[in-house]
Amino acid sequence: MRARATAAIANAFIRAFPTSSLRAGLLRQIALLTGAVLFVWLLSLTHGLDLSAGFF
Repeated sequence: MRARATAAIANAFIRAFPTSSLRAGLLRQIALLTGAVLFVWLLSLTHGLDLSAGFF
């Protein structure tokens, strides 16, 4: 039963996000860009902050 449920979920994801889909590629690129922007923003917030071992 569990194997059938897992296979059904996997098939749903495959149908929803085909690998050759332009939309899926675009969404993936937007997600990666958003993640990179958030990471750089986080790094800019910690600029100048003392994160040495003595700080903790």
